[in-house]
Amino acid sequence: MVFWKRKVLPIAAAGLWIALSEFLRNELLFKAYWVDHYMRLNLVFPSGSVNGAVWGIWSLLLAGGLFVLMRRFSLVESGLTAWMFGFVLMWLVIGNLGVLPFGILVWAVPLSLVEVFLAAWIIQRLS
Repeated sequence: MVFWKRKVLPIAAAGLWIALSEFLRNELLFKAYWVDHYMRLNLVFPSGSVNGAVWGIWSLLLAGGLFVLMRRFSLVESGLTAWMFGFVLMWLVIGNLGVLPFGILVWAVPLSLVEVFLAAWIIQRLS
């Protein structure tokens, strides 16, 4: 029972928060921005159910990595490290692929920092 309460629950709750945050940001706030950007590239913005499932897996993996980091480092160190590996590297890759709308980073950087640090706080509170 302790395993579920101290390990699975914090990762699941943080993963749920990350997935919800990603959905709100990319489907509700900035979907039109993404769709327009992809249209200008003659591409279709991927937003099907399979794509959503992959983002769900990504959210749980980010939460799991954050959980592991927080066992060794402070909330700030863990949050910054997880943010760098979860977001900065993703933006670097999609920028290199030419599909990142750089203008969105004005909003994505602070919102993603809030996302990761709130996930870290959730893990800290539930662990």
